[in-house]
Amino acid sequence: MQQEFQRLTDNVIRRMPDMDLANAVEIFIIAFLIYHILIWIKNTRAWSLLKGLVIILIFWAFAAYFRMNTILWLGENILGFAVTAIIIILQPELRKALEELGNKEIVSSVLPFSTNKREEGGFSQKTINEIVKACVEMGKVRTGALIVIECKQPLGEFERTGIDVDALVTSQLLINIFEHNTPLHDGAVIVRGNRITSATCYLPLSDNLNLDKNLGTRHRAGLGISEVTDAVTIIVSEETGKISLAYKGTLERHLDGEKLKEKLQMALPGGVEEKKNYRMFRGRSKAGKVENVEENRQETAE
Repeated sequence: MQQEFQRLTDNVIRRMPDMDLANAVEIFIIAFLIYHILIWIKNTRAWSLLKGLVIILIFWAFAAYFRMNTILWLGENILGFAVTAIIIILQPELRKALEELGNKEIVSSVLPFSTNKREEGGFSQKTINEIVKACVEMGKVRTGALIVIECKQPLGEFERTGIDVDALVTSQLLINIFEHNTPLHDGAVIVRGNRITSATCYLPLSDNLNLDKNLGTRHRAGLGISEVTDAVTIIVSEETGKISLAYKGTLERHLDGEKLKEKLQMALPGGVEEKKNYRMFRGRSKAGKVENVEENRQETAE
């Protein structure tokens, strides 16, 4: 093994004078890709899997050094199945990574056939005001609400789990939908443009282990949809009446009407964030990018 390593080092040194600009650019691209892959692995379940693979590789190198032929034979035959198993295990993470890559809009910025349906029906200031008004009123009487606002990524698969509404967004309609013991109060409302498209929709729950244990299913659903899409989700707590907003995997709580309006204006298409490339939230944690511990303590005390 030592001789092979020495031979590899000699080959690298021998080829160094033959490098040109294309080789340097290629090395930079590969290093860039490896760096982002490692960042992706660090923030997903793949990190634990990678540590397990490192242990297996160390054991395999140990077997190769002592020429344990049976173990090496088993490893070579299992390798093909192991790659397939890893792909199956990491299927949710791989899907999310590809979705995030698609949301970068690299293709749409170059190719003219990529349409943006936000041009057809954006969010008016009146719609934002109606949503904020409804959330504040529901918070005062502690009516639970879950409002998902579609941005650039379509939410059709989640709309199909609910009941079609197709009505203009008004505060009275939102309050009536989430009123206790009404047919449509259970589940989420999806808003596209200036219209409510669907109600009683089912959303994926966040599996973030660092999320405050005092938060219920409504908050986990709001955070969950923000982790898999670029939607903006507003949650009104039924227990405390507090308003929270989930966006890009971040949950911000204890919002009043003015703060909620500001956040919506920044996050929605055509808002401050899109025009100035401004990030709405700062200080995301590596484990799930949720609010800090002090806010959790404040909520528990209340």
